[in-house]
Amino acid sequence: MTSSRRQFLQQSTQVAAGALLPSQLVAALPQQPTVSAADTISVALIGCNSMGWADLTSMLKQPGVRCVGLCDVDQNVLNRRAGDLDKMVSSSANPKPVLYSDFRKVLDNKDIDAFIVGTPDHWHCMPTVMACQAGKDVYVEKPLANSIEECNLMVAAAQKHKRIVQVGQWQRSSDHWKAAIDYVQSGKLGKIRTVKTWAFMPYGKTFPVVPDTPAPAGVDYGMWLGPAPERPFNKNRFHGTFRYFWDYAGGLMTDWGAHMIDMALWGMNVTTPKSVVAMGGRYGFPDQAGETPDTMQVLFDYGDFTLQWEQAIGIGRGPYDKEHGVAFIGNLGTVVADREGWEILPEKENGNYLTPAMPLQRRAGNDLDRHTLNFVECIRSRKQPNASAEIGRNVAINAQLGNMAHRLNRKLVWNESTQTVTDDPKANDLVKAHYRSPWKLPVV
Repeated sequence: MTSSRRQFLQQSTQVAAGALLPSQLVAALPQQPTVSAADTISVALIGCNSMGWADLTSMLKQPGVRCVGLCDVDQNVLNRRAGDLDKMVSSSANPKPVLYSDFRKVLDNKDIDAFIVGTPDHWHCMPTVMACQAGKDVYVEKPLANSIEECNLMVAAAQKHKRIVQVGQWQRSSDHWKAAIDYVQSGKLGKIRTVKTWAFMPYGKTFPVVPDTPAPAGVDYGMWLGPAPERPFNKNRFHGTFRYFWDYAGGLMTDWGAHMIDMALWGMNVTTPKSVVAMGGRYGFPDQAGETPDTMQVLFDYGDFTLQWEQAIGIGRGPYDKEHGVAFIGNLGTVVADREGWEILPEKENGNYLTPAMPLQRRAGNDLDRHTLNFVECIRSRKQPNASAEIGRNVAINAQLGNMAHRLNRKLVWNESTQTVTDDPKANDLVKAHYRSPWKLPVV
């Protein structure tokens, strides 16, 4: 059972890491094939803000997909999204979804085929593992989880229960990224000795420290914290900006790094590094809220090449004059790619190019829509998706190790066979997940 790929005449939405941008363009769509009732896929969304909502609205563009459940610990978000969904789809095509405040109750709904997990990072593992155990397929946002131990559990659950798990690393479904990777792997760049990845984000210049307050009305704050350490409510730790606190996420390293480093791993056909070193801190805005660094460089050693990650908040002009990107640097030339397209910058010798130059090859279509379509197609075909749990784990390990090296201020040597840092108890404590009672790490 497969459905044809939707061909969009124009970009329908523009998506940034972690947030749906407000500008949207109505796309003209070709006639869609009829999908039988037996092929209809019923999905539920857990975590209805930001990328969770973007994932759902993208998935609902695909033939034969309907939303039957919405779940969020913030009743205000839940009610707003229920209203948004009611305006977006007709009741005949999509009956009103059941609304939930506890994801565990969603798992009991036997009409659901798949879940979208759009929660903060510290809540990715438990719903994904429990959904796999309940026989459901899962689309989970990146990064896969907030610890290496959780990532490995999620991979084990997908494998044991033979579930389709697609991670929201949607560049894996992009045509222009695929073309760039094909060129990188063609050998035309010569020996690739180093790969640069980066995210220079102009936002975050204003993030003042604010006092703790009671949680807003309608928010189940204890459920929002879940397995994370108990702390007073603070709006800086809540919607959106949660990712700048170690309890819940890993800052730009696990946000944009989960995308850019993933492209480097794909291009170089590698998984995890031999060792990692990092340096950085809160240099640009030292008096503002948040814990994760606003400036950081990380160097990963893969044995015969290095991979560099560089991040900056409050600065928009990164390497090659791009906010974000990946550069594969070979003896004969460099491939530079970002979400807008890719190009070839050749090396010169005696006035001659060592590999042909190529101007910017621009993106066409909507990559998030391609990614959700791939998920839907794999639910029906039972083939592995473009960004499987294993792919999500590999890039998450790189990102987690980068943050760990920064936090511990030392070089880390990674042992892939044991999934541990060699001779470093403090680092291995960060490898593990530490759940607040009464929450317990899932058992697979």
